[in-house]
Amino acid sequence: MSPISSVTEGIDYSTKIRRNLSPSQLYEDALRFEEGTSISSAGALIARSGKKTGRSPRDKRVVEETSTVDDVWWGPVNKKLSEESFAINYERATNYLNTRERLYVFDGYAGWDPKYRIKVRVVCARAYHALFMNNMLIRPTQEELENFGQPDFTIINAGQFPANRFTKGMTSPTSVAISFERKQMVILGTEYAGEMKKGVFTVMHYLMPKAGALSLHSSCNEGPTGDVSLFFGLSGTGKTTLSADPQRLLIGDDEHVWTESGVFNIEGGCYAKTIDLSAEKEPEIFNAIRFGSVLENVIYDDATRVVDYTDKSITENTRCAYPIEYIPNAKVPCIGGKPQNIVLLTCDAFGVLPPVAKLTPAQAMYHFISGYTAKIAGTEEGVTEPVATFSACFGQPFLVWHPVKYAQMLAQKMQENNVNVWLVNTGWNGGAYGIGKRISLKYSRAIIDAIHSGELEKAEYTNYGVFNLQIPTKVSNVPEKVLDPSQAWEGTSEEFTQTISKLAGLFQANFKEYADQATPEIISAGPQL
Repeated sequence: MSPISSVTEGIDYSTKIRRNLSPSQLYEDALRFEEGTSISSAGALIARSGKKTGRSPRDKRVVEETSTVDDVWWGPVNKKLSEESFAINYERATNYLNTRERLYVFDGYAGWDPKYRIKVRVVCARAYHALFMNNMLIRPTQEELENFGQPDFTIINAGQFPANRFTKGMTSPTSVAISFERKQMVILGTEYAGEMKKGVFTVMHYLMPKAGALSLHSSCNEGPTGDVSLFFGLSGTGKTTLSADPQRLLIGDDEHVWTESGVFNIEGGCYAKTIDLSAEKEPEIFNAIRFGSVLENVIYDDATRVVDYTDKSITENTRCAYPIEYIPNAKVPCIGGKPQNIVLLTCDAFGVLPPVAKLTPAQAMYHFISGYTAKIAGTEEGVTEPVATFSACFGQPFLVWHPVKYAQMLAQKMQENNVNVWLVNTGWNGGAYGIGKRISLKYSRAIIDAIHSGELEKAEYTNYGVFNLQIPTKVSNVPEKVLDPSQAWEGTSEEFTQTISKLAGLFQANFKEYADQATPEIISAGPQL
């Protein structure tokens, strides 16, 4: 094993530390020592994350420290934890890890740009967790590993061991806590690997704006001429699907930073949802599931080890983590130039937002801060109606600073680089969910193609009331009727007015939370009733 040239406080390094093992070695340990682990027919490691099959946002805490207390957006996303409680959790985690027969350490980087990257150390007791972070962080060369030195941030993952509910600030046996001053994260009571990935993102979401760079929850791709596009969108809006374009190189699928020279991916891999995955629908992701990849909480045939991606019996949140180079058109190193287009994706189930609109800088800030999409909810009577969901900056659970800070930085970047911003609705058209139809993926792809070809920059626009959006009169390969929801609406004009007014009211009610720090220009860029 490579010697570790620095000491992580509280961890006993006198035992054999399994540092930066190869995927083959981690497979062997996982299969030998971790119950429920197997190899899929495609060669991926299948792991179980225990009781928790998703993140635990209610159990996330940020330590209240004098050096950072004025920076953090305190509230439901960033709940305060005392320094004493963090120290108790840290000691509890390290004491547990020190009793394990095997300890895994993975040293890697967050951020492809050497100027901004940080060194991250993961200490854990499961080979599955070590392989997951081997895929999600940027893997160092042998020389970089030998000269790694002190990490800039350390994750202590003792997820198999619970937090003590009597510790002040704990509300359950699960705790995911970050101390920016100590540069540490402690995980107790959850073995869901995604907590580590999003923990690193939270840290970058704090550090990057402090360094004058903008961290973004987005996917990113690059065209043949080097033109870069950013895609923002919550789950189900088509962010992954629309950014996976065979004509363009993928810079990354989830987390990026926009600097003075361009954009870079934070991660060394992708963490894709696999529910209902098929080779026909998403061939790049399907084919990335091979030796070295980690499949989480999937069901498979006992004899053949063929995975049934339609089976939700453990969770709907089945996932796969794989290195970015497993995607054939990935751009490695994952660095691009300055973005020329920003696409804000929404899935509007009310059927009143247009398939595409060109946004002014103020509107871009308003819709970025709002982070709107709609989810379809089943009611007890079996009636389904859309439920509006707002997630600030299209990634509220990971924000550290106030959303307006990220929005102002985005506006500055847009102004400096003359960026086009587009609102693209991949949701319903012709009526709300249950009446209208989901906008065809081929139309959404045609809209994205028209953005990239420059067609939409030169198009004629008309004003779309209430939301005051500029919508194009024509887009190649998209029926004109589809472009204007008021024309596509199949119900009465009264129903349309009622529905658009309802959605506008939901936007206004949500934005009240940010009005104290938003400028009058941003507030007036929202819908007007």
